[in-house]
Amino acid sequence: MFGSDRIIALDIGASKLVIAEFLTPKTGVPQLLNYGIGELGVSPGSESHSAALIVSTLREQMRETGIKPGALLMTISGQAVFPRYVKLPPVARDKILQMVRYEAEQNVPFPIDEVVWDYQLLGTAEGEVNVMLVAVKVENVTGLTDCVQAAKLEPEVVDATPMALYNVVRHSYPDLDGCTMVLDIGARSSNLIFVEGVRIFSRSVPVAGNTVTQEIAKAFEVPFAEAEQIKKQYGLVGLGGVTAGQAEEDAERVAKISRGVVTRLHAEVNRSVNFYRSQQGGEAPSLVLLCGGSSVMPHTDTFFRDKLKVPVEYLNPFANIMVSPTIPDERINGDVQLLAPVVGLALRRATKCQIEINLMPPDLVATKRFRKRQPFFAAAAAGALLVMLCFWAGANRMRTIRELQLRTVTGRIAGLIRVEKLLQQAIGEKQTVQGKADSIVEVVMQRTQWIEVLQAIHDAMLEGMWLTRIDAAPEKDGQVPSLEIECKGFMDKLKDTPEATAIELFRNRLRSSPYFTDDTEITKIVPVGADDYAREFAIEIVLAKPLKVH
Repeated sequence: MFGSDRIIALDIGASKLVIAEFLTPKTGVPQLLNYGIGELGVSPGSESHSAALIVSTLREQMRETGIKPGALLMTISGQAVFPRYVKLPPVARDKILQMVRYEAEQNVPFPIDEVVWDYQLLGTAEGEVNVMLVAVKVENVTGLTDCVQAAKLEPEVVDATPMALYNVVRHSYPDLDGCTMVLDIGARSSNLIFVEGVRIFSRSVPVAGNTVTQEIAKAFEVPFAEAEQIKKQYGLVGLGGVTAGQAEEDAERVAKISRGVVTRLHAEVNRSVNFYRSQQGGEAPSLVLLCGGSSVMPHTDTFFRDKLKVPVEYLNPFANIMVSPTIPDERINGDVQLLAPVVGLALRRATKCQIEINLMPPDLVATKRFRKRQPFFAAAAAGALLVMLCFWAGANRMRTIRELQLRTVTGRIAGLIRVEKLLQQAIGEKQTVQGKADSIVEVVMQRTQWIEVLQAIHDAMLEGMWLTRIDAAPEKDGQVPSLEIECKGFMDKLKDTPEATAIELFRNRLRSSPYFTDDTEITKIVPVGADDYAREFAIEIVLAKPLKVH
C-alpha cells in the first residue's frame, strides 16, 4: 500500500485534530516521531465541521511540527458512523460478500448508494459467522477527505475512531481476560467500545465535554467560549461535600454541574452495558479504560470506579509502542489521552490488526485506481491498435460466423424477454411485501419511542414520587405533541431546596431530558391539609418530537 516506512496519522475530532508522524517498519513496532494537536474552535451547535477551519488548522500544525506530506491514514468520528452486528449462516467465502451486501442494505438507515460501507468478519460461534458492518454517509467522509487533500495530503485509509481504539487495546493489552470497556469521552460525543475475545461492540452517545460546557454556560449565563474557560479553571467531577481547594462558590457550582453531566453519561453507560449483555450475549465489563480529551477532568476515574464497581484506569496506547527520545515525557503524559486513535492508525501499517476497515469515498478510490493505471495506458493503446488491425484482416472471414451467431442470439433474446416479464412480476410482489413489512417496522419503532418516553419520565422522578395518571390527547393527524401526567409524592420524601421545590426540581429534570422541551410546565398543585400524607400535582410535558397514536 505504501512506498515508505514513514506514515502520517490524522484524527479529526469535534474540537481538536491530532496529526502524528510514525516510523512504521514492515516488521517490528511503530515509533512515534512527532505530533501536533490543534484547536479547531468549531461552534458546538454546528452539525458538521468547518472545512476552512480544518484545512487551516491542519496546515498550521504541519508547519509548526515540521511534518511533511506523506501517506496518510485518518479516522472519522464514531458519532458519524453506523456500526451494525449481524450473524450469517456458514457459507462458502465467495458467497459472503453477496450476503453481507444484502445485510448492509437492510441494516444501514440510508440508501446504500448514499453511504460508504465496509465489513469485518469476527469469527464463528455456534455455527454462525459474526460480521461487523460499518457505514458512513458519503457526504460526511468526503467532506473530511476533501479537507485533507486541500492540505496536500493523500488519504490511503479512512478508519473509524472506535475501531482504531479497539486495535490499540488489543495491541497494548494482549493478555486481557473477560470483557473490557473503553470509554472515550470526547467533546461532542462519547464512544463506548466493548472488547471481549473476538467480539467487538461500539456505541456513540451524545453526552461529552461540550455537554458540561453548555450546562455551565446556562448556569452562569455566559457565552460558550467563556464557559469553556470556567470549566478548564474549576472543572472537576464533584464527589460530594466541599474539599480543600473547592471552597469558592464558582468551583462548587462547576463541580456539581460536572457531576450531573457525568451522572447522565453513567446512565448511558449502564444502558449500553445492559444492551450489550442482552442483545450481543456479552459479559459485564471487568475493566474500564478511559481516554479522550474530556476524560482528564479530575475525579472522572474515581466517579466511574465508584459507580461501576470495577477497576477503572486510563488507556495507555504506548504500552507496546516506542516514542522518539526527542519528545519529552511530560509532553506525552499531558497529551496521552488524545493520542490513542493515531496509534491505532499506525498499527494498521505496522502489524496485522484484528479490525481493518476502510471507508474511503468511491470517487477517491476510483481516482487512485486511475492514477495507478496511467503508466499502462500507452501500452494498452498500442495493443488496441494491433488488435484492430488483426480484426480488420479477419473481418471477411468472421462475417459468416457472426451471422450464424446472430440468429442464435436472437432466439435467446426472445427467451430472455419472457423471463424478464416474470422477473418484473416477482419484483412487484416483493415491493408489495416490503411495503407491508415497512409499515410493521414503523409501528414497532413508534411503540419503542413510547417506551423510551415513559422511561425518561420515570428516570426524572424524585424518590417518593409516583404516577397516578398519564393522558395523551392526539391531534387530528394522530400526532401527540404533549402528555398530561398526574403524580403524588410522600410529604416526608419530597424535600425542597432553597432554589426550587421538589416539584420544580422534577419539572427541571424533565426539561433536561432530550425527549422533552423547556415548555414543560407544572399545571396544578393540590393544596395539602394537616392530615395529608402525600402531595398531588400535575405537569404538562411537551415532547421534543411528537409521538404517533394508531
